[in-house]
Amino acid sequence: MVEVQEWDADEAVTQLFAAHYRSLVRIAALLLRDPATAEEIVQDAYVGLHAKWRGLRDADRALAYLRASVVNRSRSALRHRQVVARFTAGARPLPDAPSAEYGALGALEHAEVIAALRALPVRQREAIVLRYYVDLAEADIAEAMRISRGAVKSHTARGMAALRASLATTREPG
Repeated sequence: MVEVQEWDADEAVTQLFAAHYRSLVRIAALLLRDPATAEEIVQDAYVGLHAKWRGLRDADRALAYLRASVVNRSRSALRHRQVVARFTAGARPLPDAPSAEYGALGALEHAEVIAALRALPVRQREAIVLRYYVDLAEADIAEAMRISRGAVKSHTARGMAALRASLATTREPG
């Protein structure tokens, strides 16, 4: 854990960036399915943290603030995509240009599991990504998603059941 309480905003955000940037990009990329947008969202979360540094009640909770910010910004980006998709229905999408970290993130993805994960409802996907890809505790997941611990357990259990079912059908001999 990075000790941040005594630092000014520049030093604290720099240390948090060095320690947690990649894991936060991984969270956003798994939620968004778009590494370039994930990087932008995480960078925006750090800029937001820097701007609000003096207003933080507990500087030791800065990482939790960043995680919650990344999850919330990812949700907003997904909602924005849905609106754009409705208004551009029938239009041909532009090809995505991969980011510099795309290759590193791509190595983490296993096609069948990621496809099944992407098919889950948003809350189940978020709970599973935060639990199994980021290895957060239930309390931290609840805080990041702004739901109760019981809801985290429920979303995680339902998501895992759906993943098992989905992966069982994709692996059956055809």
